[in-house]
Amino acid sequence: MRGPYQIMSLFGTRAEALKLAPVIERMQAAPDTWQPTVVTTAQEQHQPQLRQVLDRLKITPDFSLDVASGPEYDLVEQLSKLLHNLNNVMHASQPDMILVAGDATTSLAASLVCFYQHLALGHVEAGLRTYDKELPFPDEIHRRLTDDLADLYFAPTTRARDNLLKGFHPAEQIYVTGNTSIDAVEEALSPDFHSNLLDGLPDSHRLIILTMSRAENVGEPMRQVFHTVRDIVETNPDVELVCPLTPDPEVMSLAGEVLGERDRIHLTKPLPHKDFLNIAARSTLIITDSGTIQEEAPALHKPVLLLREKTERQEAVDVGAVQIVGTAPTSIQQAVFELLNNERAYQKMATAPNPFGDGHASAHILGIIEDYLKAK
Repeated sequence: MRGPYQIMSLFGTRAEALKLAPVIERMQAAPDTWQPTVVTTAQEQHQPQLRQVLDRLKITPDFSLDVASGPEYDLVEQLSKLLHNLNNVMHASQPDMILVAGDATTSLAASLVCFYQHLALGHVEAGLRTYDKELPFPDEIHRRLTDDLADLYFAPTTRARDNLLKGFHPAEQIYVTGNTSIDAVEEALSPDFHSNLLDGLPDSHRLIILTMSRAENVGEPMRQVFHTVRDIVETNPDVELVCPLTPDPEVMSLAGEVLGERDRIHLTKPLPHKDFLNIAARSTLIITDSGTIQEEAPALHKPVLLLREKTERQEAVDVGAVQIVGTAPTSIQQAVFELLNNERAYQKMATAPNPFGDGHASAHILGIIEDYLKAK
């Protein structure tokens, strides 16, 4: 088989888009070799952050399936609609390979349709595991099932590769590539970056970023965390808090109730990815329940306190870049106090090695795909 190869990339969330965007951009730059096709699977009005990514990267979807998504929608219904719509798109396009990323419902649906239609599937960020089917839910099972149906595995780390080998996936189909999220970090950082938010903060103040959006944390766990970080800001007069909020009415209401109209607490709309990374690069530490930020922060040399009980990115914990604190107030308070007041402890986390690659994962992935398709 010779190029140009038609590669169909599918995503329905901001996180998936950020993982696949570096690969898509590299394909767009080599039209003699690649014919990229982009399929989005979420209703645009429910994914403003996804639209931010597409607009910044000048990526125009070839197909928009407009499938309702989000915590307020039934997962079974989402999967059913995705299967139906993706089946039609893939059947009509017959691409040389499908690319999916991570653990979203889109990845699971695409892997099933590829299997039924005998289409090749490449899984970016394969092999991550907690080995607990409930944490994170439903992501852990989505990723495992996608791995079961993939043809090429792009494992971000050797640990992810070893997880795949333990699951009896063929060694000759597994490649350690690094994580494409690091490619995006390298491209987004700018030493000349300015924002009204940053420009308004005193140079002597320390900045903490808080992001919290996972469905299992909405409600009482989130209320506890918001009260805890408010107390931290109020007892540390040189600390500023920036909290980008997801457009979820419950999250926004709770944040407004606990954190709103407080000195040195800045509630914002979702930040464009480039803005977030550049602001994070100037922060002191990050408190989050995000998966992607666990990967990005080590590249920025910023300690992460993780608002989860388990992580499928254990590599970052092992090297000391991420500390799991859960949502218990005492655990968060103690960890933040240590980082704000113990320079040795802070530097140990801030200088931890980045376990997620060299920023060239997308080039590695496309080289592997090209060799694979040439051999068919």
